[in-house]
Amino acid sequence: MKKIVKNDQVIVITGKDRGKVAKVLRTLGDRVLVEGLNMVKKHVKPNPNKNVEGGIISKEASMHLSNVALYNPETKKADKVGIKVLEDGSKARFFKTNGELIKTVKG
Repeated sequence: MKKIVKNDQVIVITGKDRGKVAKVLRTLGDRVLVEGLNMVKKHVKPNPNKNVEGGIISKEASMHLSNVALYNPETKKADKVGIKVLEDGSKARFFKTNGELIKTVKG
């Protein structure tokens, strides 16, 4: 089970966007795409077959998992994540500071 998954609220702990809180759009192995953060400029060639206009676009670049931490809304800080096995045998993530289970948002 991964400690950070899609739709989690994360806080950036290092880099140019340090301290910003945003939602994870996608996980890519040991990297994550975070909504509106780590923006880069990309030069795009026009492609009339795909109705793509040329120019310079801004898009999110991936960042390493070690540069983000799960955001705890109660403490309003970054928090470590643990994984424990529940009574029914399923695994669940929890915040290490207060032991509260993390609600997983689907979609």
